[in-house]
Amino acid sequence: MPIKVPSNLPAIKILEEENIFVMSEERALSQDIRPLKIIILNLMPTKIETETQLMRLLGNTPLQVDIELLQTATHKSKNTSRRHLTTFYKTFEEVKDQRFDGMIVTGAPVELMDFEDVDYWEELCAILNWAKRHVYSTFFICWGAQAGLYHRYGVRKYEFKKKLSGIFNHTILNPLHPLLRGFDDSFKIPHSRYTGVIEEDIEKQDELEILAKCDEAGVAIVCSKNGREFYILGHAEYDRDTLAREYFRDINKGLEIEVPVNYFPDNNPCASPPMNWKSYASLLYSNWLNYYVYQQTPYDLEDLKKLCE
Repeated sequence: MPIKVPSNLPAIKILEEENIFVMSEERALSQDIRPLKIIILNLMPTKIETETQLMRLLGNTPLQVDIELLQTATHKSKNTSRRHLTTFYKTFEEVKDQRFDGMIVTGAPVELMDFEDVDYWEELCAILNWAKRHVYSTFFICWGAQAGLYHRYGVRKYEFKKKLSGIFNHTILNPLHPLLRGFDDSFKIPHSRYTGVIEEDIEKQDELEILAKCDEAGVAIVCSKNGREFYILGHAEYDRDTLAREYFRDINKGLEIEVPVNYFPDNNPCASPPMNWKSYASLLYSNWLNYYVYQQTPYDLEDLKKLCE
C-alpha cells in the first residue's frame, strides 16, 4: 500500500523511480479507508534527503500512511529553502489540535550542545509533552532519541572521545519483542554521533527496556514497556552514501575525523560502500508501523486522550 504525501514533494520522483508506491492527496481522497496518520518532526539540516529516506521505509508496508511534515518555528533552516518549508511543512501551532497514530522525531547535528542551549529546545519539549495526549507511538532517532530520553526520564548523554561513525553489529537482548520480529540474532545499522547514553542509566528506569546494544556503539534500541516510545540511537534510515558524504564534509571542514568503521571496502574512502543494513531498516520501520501503530492505536484518534487520563 502507498504512503500519501503532498503533491509535488521532491521525494516523490525519487521514490517512484525506486518503484515505491506514492499516492497523491487527490487520489487518496477517493479511497474509503482510514490511513495511518504519521507526523515527522524533521530536525535534520538536509531535510529533503531525510524526508526521502524516511518515506522510503514508511512506504514499504501494506498500510496506507498519511504523512505530515513538521518543522520548528524557533529555528531557521540554513540548508533548506524557505519555499520548500512553507510549501510542505507545518508548524506546531498549525497541528496542535490534531491527533496522530505515530510520530517520528529525527536526529539533529547538535549533540555537543547542552540540550537547554539548543535554540528550539523549549519548543521541542512542548511538542513532546503534546505528543503524550495526541500521538499513540513515537519513534525517536539518534539525537532525537537522546533528547526524548533526557526530557522524559532525565537520562543524560555522554560525550565520546571521538566521533562514533560507521556500520556496527548489534546484539538483540529480547528476540521475542515485536519490534525486532524477523531479525537475525545480530543486525547492522549505521551510527553517526558524538554522544550516547549508558546502559546503567536506562536500567534505572522501570518503564524502559533495552532491546539491542553493541560493544562499540553501546545502547542502540530502547523502548517504553507500553509500546508508545521507541528510541533508536543509530540511523537505520541512512542511504548507502550518507556516511561517506558526512565523512567528506567533515574532512573539507578541516576536522580530524577517522574513516567510518566497517564501511568502505578495505577502508578505502574512494571505494563504494556496500549496503548491508537495508533489510533490517525495512523490518524495523514496518514492525513499528504494524505492531505499535496500526494494531494498537484506537480507530478513533479522539480516544487517545482517554489513555492519559
